[in-house]
Amino acid sequence: MKKLLVTALTLMSPALLGQVVPPAVKAAEASVDAGKIRAHVKFLADDALEGRYPGLRGADIAAKYIATQFALDGLQPAGDNGTFFQSVNFVGVKTIPEKTSLSIGSMPLTFGSDFVVSNQQHTAGAEIDAPIVFVGYGVTAPEYGWDDYKGIDVKGKVVLLIVGDPPSDDPKFFKGKAMTYYGRWTYKFEQAARMGAVGALIIHRTDLASYGWSVVQHSWSGEKTYLRDDHNPALQAASWIQLDVAGKIFAAAGKSPDANAAITEAGKKGFKSYELPLRIKGHVESVIRPFQSPNVVGKIAGTSTGKDQAVLYSAHYDHLGFVPGMAGDNIYNGAVDNGTGSGILLEMARVWGAMPIKPPHTVIFAAVTAEEQGLLGSEYLGQHPPIPAGQISLNLNYDALQPIGDPLEVQVAGAERTTFYPTLEAVAKRFHLGIVPEAHPEAGGYYRSDHFSMARIGVPAFSIDAGDLYVGHDRAWGLKQGEDYNEHRYHDFSDNYTESMDFTSLAKMTRFGIELGWEALAAPSSVGWQPGDEFEPARKASLAP
Repeated sequence: MKKLLVTALTLMSPALLGQVVPPAVKAAEASVDAGKIRAHVKFLADDALEGRYPGLRGADIAAKYIATQFALDGLQPAGDNGTFFQSVNFVGVKTIPEKTSLSIGSMPLTFGSDFVVSNQQHTAGAEIDAPIVFVGYGVTAPEYGWDDYKGIDVKGKVVLLIVGDPPSDDPKFFKGKAMTYYGRWTYKFEQAARMGAVGALIIHRTDLASYGWSVVQHSWSGEKTYLRDDHNPALQAASWIQLDVAGKIFAAAGKSPDANAAITEAGKKGFKSYELPLRIKGHVESVIRPFQSPNVVGKIAGTSTGKDQAVLYSAHYDHLGFVPGMAGDNIYNGAVDNGTGSGILLEMARVWGAMPIKPPHTVIFAAVTAEEQGLLGSEYLGQHPPIPAGQISLNLNYDALQPIGDPLEVQVAGAERTTFYPTLEAVAKRFHLGIVPEAHPEAGGYYRSDHFSMARIGVPAFSIDAGDLYVGHDRAWGLKQGEDYNEHRYHDFSDNYTESMDFTSLAKMTRFGIELGWEALAAPSSVGWQPGDEFEPARKASLAP
């Protein structure tokens, strides 16, 4: 027993056990002002900012506002050419519904109600006339012994596939109920293009996607944004279709008209992809808009003269913009998503900037653009970090926190995958916060926010959010608030700022993040991934001399 205890203590290095937080840091935490966070959210969600769509006036105003606040807070510029702005080149592709058509066999589809589509190749027109291949979940995962593309040639064809992961109750097989990156629509399109397909039709089913068709329709009916200089393979037609449309496709191919039957079959080990006796024909016409939109990046230099061990705080400031000419409320104001995270980031910058002691290592603040378009701003930040990735110890991200009261719990999904987790547990205990698992792991939340872009380059990263238990309420109340937001305001015109919002929760999550950041900065060694984690190889590569 004594030997086991010694071994355990050896494994629990000082970097993990927590530091003595200086009184100056505690005083700084106490200065966090919920009213200041409220003011930032109120401004960023104002109609004047027109939904903060990248490359348009509203997002430019938001970026300049954030840069101004960084300057007032005493941050040093960490963008391009001595500025706070890291300029990112994008291409906007807006499908023209009335000039776009898809038909499968003799069945025409209706844009919006049946399908949505975008041309990822950034051309004004694309002609589709190709066979259809059903490739199940469209996953190639050698570590799980799964390859939906094995033995089937999809070059020059259109693949029909299912959103989400192959079903599993085994945490060692596609992480059980938790979604992996293989389940994300971004992976589906990426892999289809890598395999040579010219198009892909993702079958939408609400329980597998974790959101309804209206979210897909709103997100894909306007302009889609792509990194201009991304030279990876891309599809001429990246499309979603309704579940009942998929049923009609299978019926026309002589299969069961119940698409769920095909989904069930595709989830079984040994499933073999097959070509359908159908062709898809169509024309995708788009308006192409090259533009730039900046990440806004500032920093506070640390006192260490050795290798840096920086902490990066991040949040995206963009949202979905507005619908020109639409009657009534046509602005996606994005108060919660992500006015809240941006408000926290700005208050973080103010508090860190006013701290009377300097941090031992660099603290970086990044307000990133184009998250709603597929984490593109943070992807670019990961490709061009302000300091080498191996010198960033930890990324703490904030995305869409509900301002509804005083939380008694915190969600930090993905933190358990890092060596920082014991420290996080200690800090949560000091804040009297219970750590709760991700409410809906099947939604793949870890792969849907900007911390994922940092994880992909090896930086230990996760997002911070409150749980479902709040002072004065039971858990059922908290769950209901989350469900109400997801059903009625998420990616909808109704995500507006209201005076009734209670920013106590955001202030507490800000203080919590400050203390976590100090712990990582003051630790004798940098944070890492747990052995065997999918991001560990990237971390090792970033640390290589």
